[in-house]
Amino acid sequence: MEVKRIAVLGAGLMGHGICQVAAQTGGYEVNLYDIEQRFLDNGLGMIKGSLDKFKTKGTLSEAQVNEIMNRIHPQLDLKEAVKNADLIIEVTPEIPDLKKQVFANVDQWAPAHAVIASNTSSISITELASATKRPTQVCGMHFFNPPQLMKLVEVIRGTLSSDETINTVLETAHKMGKETVLVKKDVPGFIVNRILFPALNEAVALYYEGIADRDDIDKAIMLGLNWPMGPLKLLDYIGADTTLAIGDVLTREVDPKFHATPGLKAIVRAKLLGRKTGKGFYEWTQK
Repeated sequence: MEVKRIAVLGAGLMGHGICQVAAQTGGYEVNLYDIEQRFLDNGLGMIKGSLDKFKTKGTLSEAQVNEIMNRIHPQLDLKEAVKNADLIIEVTPEIPDLKKQVFANVDQWAPAHAVIASNTSSISITELASATKRPTQVCGMHFFNPPQLMKLVEVIRGTLSSDETINTVLETAHKMGKETVLVKKDVPGFIVNRILFPALNEAVALYYEGIADRDDIDKAIMLGLNWPMGPLKLLDYIGADTTLAIGDVLTREVDPKFHATPGLKAIVRAKLLGRKTGKGFYEWTQK
């Protein structure tokens, strides 16, 4: 199936980036949906700010920036956002019941041919698909933060996902300039987070047990394992709450060995979530 218009549901940290890549690199018309005008305004502001950086560097002209922004259509009405979309990418918080309600509503209003993909980092694609009457047209499309820079997209096959659905999403991701990997079974955490969560969890444990300082933990992993960023700084980028949510799903659905360290639970309770709240292991400013 050829995708001409994409609906991105959620204008937040990940959603605005996915929207930008779809409009900028993919050249798609994009309906960007959120529940409040302030969320849309913030997301559109971040997209414009990112594009202006490209303009300053000379890689985009003023006309190109305007063309990209004109391909983005903000929406406060979910029905309007999905009614003419070929591919819907859901980017709502990692709350299963919330996502399932969104999927049920989208299924009711989206065209019969449309594919619904979730950017979930841990929730079962098959469970989300069960909220629709088109489970063969549902799959996972997991981008990485920030979507404008990170090349990888994990495409996840639900139990009932059709080959056509998977191929549609793979082709769309490639048109958006992404490298893809196919997760052949619907397992929590997919590939990256199943490997990454234990590393982040142990980094927090090392810090909270007083075994090493923040900077030394991050330096050790950057230099010892050749990571471009240390695990504690990466956790600040992902968000401690999102990381904990992934760990809870892995613990419940895969193996108790994935249980979150008390330190990770403590920073979430303290709302030291990282970049999104301005403070985590590091201090973050709006700039």
